[in-house]
Amino acid sequence: MHLFSLFIRSPTNHEEINHLPHFPSQLPLKPRLGLGFYSSLCKMSSKEGGASTKGGRGKPKASKSVSRSHKAGLQFPVGRIARFLKAGKYAERVGAGAPVYLSAVLEYLAAEVLELAGNAARDNKKNRIVPRHIQLAVRNDEELSKLLGSVTIANGGVLPNIHQTLLPKKIGKGKGDIGSASQEF
Repeated sequence: MHLFSLFIRSPTNHEEINHLPHFPSQLPLKPRLGLGFYSSLCKMSSKEGGASTKGGRGKPKASKSVSRSHKAGLQFPVGRIARFLKAGKYAERVGAGAPVYLSAVLEYLAAEVLELAGNAARDNKKNRIVPRHIQLAVRNDEELSKLLGSVTIANGGVLPNIHQTLLPKKIGKGKGDIGSASQEF
């Protein structure tokens, strides 16, 4: 397809047709397509954007490889998890979607724990997440606590909890209590 076939000539009268210039760049042309199309044509015709080399011969340049993590929009490594699944002998064969799905699940769980641990760190007026904050985040969340119930987090400590029977008993209101009347509002 010739580049000038993308344009339509737009003469206004018969005299203008007879007196057209000899060079195509001086023709009164009107574009048919938007400017975005022409800029993409210019990129394709240049060496770095086009697929062909000089004279149309030779192999096209190889495009830059894109990781499976980038294709899936994930931060966790899909290729590494696929390698671990194959090397771990969990099954004879591993499907193409399995490492992507597992990467997405692991990334979601990590993001969830990090968000809750960040909130716990902020509650304690700290800027750095330490194992104690992860422990507080996991044990205060019902679902994460169930998922990680048998997990011990090193240097995590325990949740602050005092059993109700060990707390001092509240003194009930009696008719003879003189001090209780002044405390009521």
